[in-house]
Order: sequence, then structure tokens, then C-alpha cells
Amino acid sequence: MAERSLLVGAAIVAGLGLGGALVMTGIIPLPNGTTQTPAGMPGSSEFKKPSDDAAYEAFDQGKYLTALTLAQEAATRDDPQAHTLIGRIYENGLGVPKDEAAAARWYAKGADLNDPHAMLALGGMLAAGRGVKKDPALAAEMFEKSAATGDPLASYNLGLLFLSGNGKPENPHRAASLIQYAAEKGIAAAQYDLGALYLSGTGVPNDGLEAARWTSKAAAQGMAAAEFEYAVMILRGRGLNTDKGKAVDYMKSAANKGIAGAQNRLGYLYGEGVGVEKDAIEAAKWRLIAKASGLADDKLDLMVKAMPDNDRAKAEQAAQAWIEKRQVSGVE
Repeated sequence: MAERSLLVGAAIVAGLGLGGALVMTGIIPLPNGTTQTPAGMPGSSEFKKPSDDAAYEAFDQGKYLTALTLAQEAATRDDPQAHTLIGRIYENGLGVPKDEAAAARWYAKGADLNDPHAMLALGGMLAAGRGVKKDPALAAEMFEKSAATGDPLASYNLGLLFLSGNGKPENPHRAASLIQYAAEKGIAAAQYDLGALYLSGTGVPNDGLEAARWTSKAAAQGMAAAEFEYAVMILRGRGLNTDKGKAVDYMKSAANKGIAGAQNRLGYLYGEGVGVEKDAIEAAKWRLIAKASGLADDKLDLMVKAMPDNDRAKAEQAAQAWIEKRQVSGVE
């Protein structure tokens, strides 16, 4: 089983492997246009806005067309944050058709006016080739300028470029330093990736305790991939002593968030009664859910096949109900 679950980021995957090899989560762009802060993005990294600015007030209230009009007026006065706000509106299609090319142009103007959030957002688009031609070197320049202001998301993204050697010379020690800065500032993806660096000894010493410590921090923030991996660490006796009783809770949380590996592992936990009361129907339910996600496991499939018809039918109904509920909620 892969120790690292791949989260698809906007642009960069710095490494792959099984059994604890490095898999990075990918570039994080400027937080999206929702009013809630995404997981792993603390308030200090949110788009800063003056409390008395009418454009941002309208934006926070969901009045995106009003916010756009007010921001466009402010942009004529070379307000850098106004340019960035317009970019966000176009990038996320808030009240207007989504237009990544327009978003990139507005972010570029904000970056020219030295807004660090515009630099971060433009860097993400350049790294991914969204709305603009892919340009890792220019993306690195944007991230570096934003990181110089202390922005942890920019530091994290810049660290990924140093790690991959894409847009920056490959330098695992510099990468680890930048990622650790972001991790210490509370970025869950950086905490998760720093755990991977310690696990593989990339740019930092090989240190299982530090790997567990940082993975646990990302899991505590609700990052699904980290919850799954940390649950596996605990079950293998590699987690923190204070977290010995959290494996099942983390595994369930990751499974309910759609991590197929966690769903399948729950099948084993319920089938064997590890940390939970033994329950063949619940075990089969989670195996069927994981199978629907495309995860193969002949051993568990044989277990399901050998069940009494009535029990198997109950498991199938429970699995289908879970899948339908997830589809109705709009989560794929």
C-alpha cells in the first residue's frame, strides 16, 4: 500500500513512490472566492482587505457584480488589491463567466503594483499554465517575491519548485527550509509534505518521529490524505504515543472524505475487529465503497463473496446509500 496518497494540486508533483517515498501535494494558489478559509490556509494567508473598503464588503456579502464595479473604479487609481480582487472574481467565475485569461491579466497588474497576493495567484497560474502560457521560471519569480513578504503559501509553493528543479535549480535543503516555514505557519499541505521529507530524508535528516509529528499536525487540521496516512502510522506503531487511540477516528474521517485507501483499510479493521467491534456487514460495506472507487483487493472481495446472501445484500445497500449521499452532496 502506498504510504503517501497523492492530492492533485494545481501544477507540481515533486515526487512519486510507494512505501513512504515522497509524494508532494502540489501548488496551492490564492484561496478561492469563498468566504471560508480552505483547510490548511490560516487567516494570516487570506487575501488581506481594508475593513472600510466597499468593494471587499460587497465581495464578502456575495455581491460580486457590485464588488467588481467598485474594484474596477479603484483599479483606475492603481489600487493593487483592487486588481487582485478582480482577478479572483474572474478566476472563480463569481457573478461573471469564468475567465482565467482575464484573471491572469488582472493578477499581473496587481503583481506589477507589488501586491503579494497577486504575485502568489499569478505564480500559481504560470506554474499550471492556466490562463497564461506555462512558465515555471516566471512562476518561481512570482512566488519568490511573495514569499519575501512572509507569505507562507508562497514559501510552500516556492519550496516545491526547488524540490522538483522546475523553475528553480533542484535544491532539497532549500526546499525543505521553505516548506518547513509554511508548515510552522500552519499550512496543512506543507505539514503533510514536511512529514514526507522527514520520512524519506530529503533535505532534512531521516527522522520517523518528526515525520509522525508533522503528519499528525496536518491530520489534526482535517486534511484527508494526512488523516489516512497518520492512521496507518498509528496502527503500525509509528505514530505519537499521545495519539494511540486516534487511528480509527482518523481512518473513518478520511474514508468519509473519499480516500479509497482509508475505505479499504476500514474493511480490514471491521473484518478483523481492530480498534472497532468486529462487523462483517460494515467491513463489506467499506470494501464495496472502495471497490467502486477503483481500488482492487482480491482478499476482501473473496470475503464479501463468501458472506451469506442476506448479509451481503445489507452491505450492498449500505454502500450504495453512502455513495448516493456523497453524490447528492456534490462531492466526487
